Order: sequence, then C-alpha cells, then structure tokens
Amino acid sequence: MAAGDGAILLLKGLTKIFAGHRAVDAIDLQIREGEMFTIVGPSGSGKTTLLRMLAGMETPTSGDIILRGQRINDIPANRRPTCMVFQSLALFPHKDVGDNIEFSLKIRGVPKAERKQRALELMRLLRLPDHYYDRAVTRISGGERQRVALARALAFDPEILFFDEPLSALDYKLRKTLEKELKDIHRETKKTFVYITHSLEEAMVMSDRIGVMRDGRLVQIGTPQEIYTEPNSKFVSEFVGDVNVLSVSVLPSGKLKAAQIPHEMVAPATMNGVKSAGFLVVRPEFLRFLDAPGDADNHVVGRLYNEYALGSRIQYQVRVGELVFVLEKLRHEAFAGGLDQEVLIGWDAVNTIVVPDR
Repeated sequence: MAAGDGAILLLKGLTKIFAGHRAVDAIDLQIREGEMFTIVGPSGSGKTTLLRMLAGMETPTSGDIILRGQRINDIPANRRPTCMVFQSLALFPHKDVGDNIEFSLKIRGVPKAERKQRALELMRLLRLPDHYYDRAVTRISGGERQRVALARALAFDPEILFFDEPLSALDYKLRKTLEKELKDIHRETKKTFVYITHSLEEAMVMSDRIGVMRDGRLVQIGTPQEIYTEPNSKFVSEFVGDVNVLSVSVLPSGKLKAAQIPHEMVAPATMNGVKSAGFLVVRPEFLRFLDAPGDADNHVVGRLYNEYALGSRIQYQVRVGELVFVLEKLRHEAFAGGLDQEVLIGWDAVNTIVVPDR
C-alpha cells in the first residue's frame, strides 16, 4: 500500500495482542487527507484499541502506523500532530471555557491576546456565544461541553482528530443535532476526522467512508451507500439497520430456495461469490404490499402482525410461518388494511443481494 491517492495515514498489518488475545488483527488501511472515516462495530470488536494505537495511547504488537510517510509507532501521544476527543471529554472542571480551549496554546507559549482571539474564533465556529468565554464549564450544558472539547482539540491545530464515541452519553435529540454540526465542522475545517462509534446510524449521517469491525478485523470498508446497499456478509447486512435475511440455497436453474417458502425465488444479479448456499438480503423499504403475485419478482403470503409509527415512516411486521418480514413505508403510503389480516408482500430481485455467512 503506497502513500498515494491523498493518503495521510497508512496502517500496515497493525496488530495488538493482549494476553494471547488478538484485539486488533493485522489491519491494513489507508485514510485519505480531509475525509471523515468512521469505524463501527459491536462491543469487543477492537475499535477502541485500534483508535488508541492511532492516537499513541497503546503501542502496537506488530505492524506499522505511517503518518505522511513517517513511521510513528513509538512516538508518544503528546508528540504526535494528532488530538483525541474523548467520550468523557476530559475538560478541566476548575477552569472556564476560554482557559479550557486555550490550554494547548498556553503550553506552546502563545501570547494571551492571541490565545483569546483564537478561542473566540473557535467558539463562533462551534456556535458558542462569546460571553461563554469566562463561564465555568460546570455551568454549561452537556452539548455545550462537547463543543468546548472540540474547540480545545481544534486549537491544537492537529493534522488528524480522533473521536472516541463523543456523543454516546447524550440524549437522542441533542445527539442528532451534534451529528449534523460535526459534519458541518468537518466540512468547514477540512481536517481529517477518524471517528469510532457503535451506532451505525451515527456513522451513516456523518461519514465519507465507514469501516466495519468484527473480532479485531475490518471486514468491510466503503461509503455509507456501499455499506448499506452492498454488504459483503450476513454480519454486515444485519449490523447496518433493520433487514430481512433469508437462508437460501442456489438451485441448478440459478433460482433460490428457502426452506420456509414453498416456491422458488428469482435471484439477484449480485451473489458475492455464493455458489450453493448463502443469505438473501432484502431491506425493509424494498418490500411492498401486493395486489397480485405477478406484481413483483418474488412474493410470499403472510399475516400482518403489527405496525410501528416512526415519524415520517411506518414499519410493519408480517409473519410468514416462523419468519418475520419487516416492511417500511412513508406515512402517506401507509397500508390501508388492519392487523391480523392475510397479506401478500413481495420484492424485486434487483433490490436484493445474496451474501455469504462470514
């Protein structure tokens, strides 16, 4: 992997072993300058350990971390041109907003007037009122403390900002607001952001690219659109939001067969190398209620079990034997029938893929 194509950070075979356990297992990755790259995965997948190595808080067991062509494995965190924004924020509770933001500038010996000017510039960028400069951080809200922590990181003028689940402790409404603000700030500053979260929804909103981790490995890397519509495994497809997954076998005719569905199904064009058995993936928005079997490539008969209002969308559960299919419709396209009635649902092959179980 060469340091080309606008790469700022390269990982080559990066590995971390704790007491015989490979927390991070031979990761190769290229992060482009100016992008927001988000690492997602379940608890224990290795994402936090990976981030701590990138930030200089853990030393790799093997492999290399290369920043602008320089190997930085052994350079401590405080000597790297990078900065971490922690979930805990790690603000100084005895200092006011301005002193917290100016901390790195003060350490560098920047004159007080210049420090204040820079702090106020960052506060305006982050939508913090000027009069907060002298306010104690203990007297501002959780969302405002998040902005102060980010301003402090930006004051350091790092080449890369690392984020360790900074929004996970916030309530839903504030988290959604800050997701959009972080994306705006990333666009305005043009800095490289490397972000970890367990929330795929958070990653989908903000990221240029997403890396999905499992058991210490990056199992898929792609744009949010690619991760959502072209998962390369059953694990990725189920990790990325609600999904319908059917265990299928590939027939000699090229059609698909699922044990719970009596008839053969039209296969999608994308089979991800599956030759005999795999999993058919159908996103809820591609399922629809039908008037007749011929209205879609594939169909099943089931019973409408429940419906859930999700703001502008309505989600439906349809039971087909032991299977439960999930459909989603915009509110103005809501199904007119009632619960417990027999319904015909279906999907077109073009809107599905088959993936292996890996």
